[in-house]
Amino acid sequence: MAPKGSQRVVKKIVAENRKARFNYEIVDTYEAGLVLTGTEVKSLREGKANIAESYASDEYDELWLINSHLPEYLQANRFNHEPRRRRKLLLSKREINRLRAAINRDGMTLVPLKIYFNDKGRAKLELALAKGKKLHDKRETEKERDWNRQKSRLLKTG
Repeated sequence: MAPKGSQRVVKKIVAENRKARFNYEIVDTYEAGLVLTGTEVKSLREGKANIAESYASDEYDELWLINSHLPEYLQANRFNHEPRRRRKLLLSKREINRLRAAINRDGMTLVPLKIYFNDKGRAKLELALAKGKKLHDKRETEKERDWNRQKSRLLKTG
């Protein structure tokens, strides 16, 4: 039996934005709640969400997730939700003000990294404060990744 303090929390990742780490330099990450309807939660539990081209925007002292795609829940018929609707993000006022200052002052972007269910069963969004990478930075990242892959192969065989 494992000691009491060493229980590991398992997150069920629903959607992940894999291109975000390639296209952006991640400065800081935040965990935000999502305001969802019942059919959106059921659709998320099926695991068919897409946040690849989505971003977060600051409007009227609130943060909104824009252009995320949660497909319609098939069993909900006429009570269904709109797949690409804007969804409100839940963060504290202090965090919203800090993010707004970074966006306006430093020209950074809010990029969603993944949507997951925490240990209480609540849908959460991992949000990153990021700077866009230039083309030469992307090439450098790719070279470094290829070299690490090749190095691990050499160490494995040798």
